[in-house]
Parts: sequence; structure tokens; C-alpha cells
Amino acid sequence: MTTQNANTTANPAAITRAEYCVIACADAWRDNGEVLASPMGIVPSVGARLARRTFSPDLLLTDGEALLVAPDGTTEGWLPYRQHLAMVTGGRRHVMMGASQIDRFGNQNISCIGDWEQPARQLLGVRGAPVNTLNNPVSYWIPKHSPRVFVERVDMICGVGYDSAAAAGPSAGRYHRIPRVVSDLGVFDFATPDRSMRLASLHPGVTVGQIREATGFALTIADDVPHTREPTAGELSLIREVIDPQGTRNREVRV
Repeated sequence: MTTQNANTTANPAAITRAEYCVIACADAWRDNGEVLASPMGIVPSVGARLARRTFSPDLLLTDGEALLVAPDGTTEGWLPYRQHLAMVTGGRRHVMMGASQIDRFGNQNISCIGDWEQPARQLLGVRGAPVNTLNNPVSYWIPKHSPRVFVERVDMICGVGYDSAAAAGPSAGRYHRIPRVVSDLGVFDFATPDRSMRLASLHPGVTVGQIREATGFALTIADDVPHTREPTAGELSLIREVIDPQGTRNREVRV
């Protein structure tokens, strides 16, 4: 690893879209404290490890099975299934899941496309999405932003959105929170009066027009949308030389 000032801004011209996505995912775990990070996908995994090495040192990482691991993959502790479930149901985990469909209120679908009784396409199934979204914070990573993913209404609700949680009553919203949605085009949140999706930042090189064209519903978009922050020189060095020297992040985001 090269020695650089962690607060020095990197050269924007040299930063790839995948690296902006890593930074956006890492920032989802900022100030989370001692919670279990559960990233799903290459870019979120690099982001979680970057967060642990920099601004979120108390973050817990897992091998996905039964161990707590350090950023370099060495074992830190044992995570039995019952303890894992206790963390999930107590709000002490922050998942970053994928989505085959996501709508304006953050409802997510990974189960099927089309009518549930006779779907046009069968996907993963509901899995643990309802438990995740009602019991701990859940963000989303969408590597290919398109109207087929960002839809007006999901065909089936797996991950619970803000409108669905509100309709289910106060107990459903106790731990429910969707901090952000990160795509290959930008970053989105639900900081609006009705908890509908808002464009929070554009990745450099992306226009508001591209975002609108690639989204199947009307987003809340401010007059002056900021760009996703640039990684510091230290963060960029960690991404490229320590965490992901093989460049696997570019398999998900090829721009």
C-alpha cells in the first residue's frame, strides 16, 4: 500500500464509475457503529471493507457463514446462527441487498416477474427479505439502472417499502429503515415528506436526463443535485491496492 494522506482528494479524471459506486456503498455504513454489515455483491462488499478500514472501525464483517472476519479475511470470532438471528431481529445489522425490481417507496422484488399465480419469470424467491427489511436497516445495490428495475409498482413485495411498512402499523416500522439505494448512475434516498424516492447524488458523467430516462417513475429531483463524493487518495489506494487489487469491482460496473 502506498503511503498517502487519507484526506487528500484523488484525481477525479482517474476515478472509475465502479469506484464511485464503492464509495457510495461504503458511505451507507458511515456512523453505523457496532453492527453487522451484510453486503450482497462485489461492489457493496468492497464498500463495506473500505468503511471498516476507514470511518467505521466498529463495523462487523462476516464470511457469510459462521465467522466474523477482519478486513483481510482473518478470523475475528464465531457467529453462531442463533446470535446472527438475534442481531437481525434486534436491528443490529445493516444489509445491502440487490433488487430485480424496486419502486418509488422502496418495495423490493426478488421473487418473480408478472402475476404471482402464473409469473412470466421465476427468480430467487422471497428469501429473508421481509425479515431483513422489518428488523434492520436495508440499503440496495443496483448495478444496472433501468426502467425494468426501477418500476412504478413491484410485481411482488419481498423487501418492505415505506408505504407498506406504514400500512402494516407501528410495530412494522420499529426498525424499518432504507438508508440509501445505490445504482451505477447515482445515489437515492427517501428523504421526502411522503417517503418516496429522491435523487440524492449523481455519479460524475451522469446527467439528470439519463436518470429520468432510466427510471420507471417520477423521482423527486432538486434543482441542484450534487455529485457523488470523490474518494480520498487514501481510500482510492485502499480500494486498488489492498481490498480489490484484482479489480473485481469492474465486473459489476463496466463504465
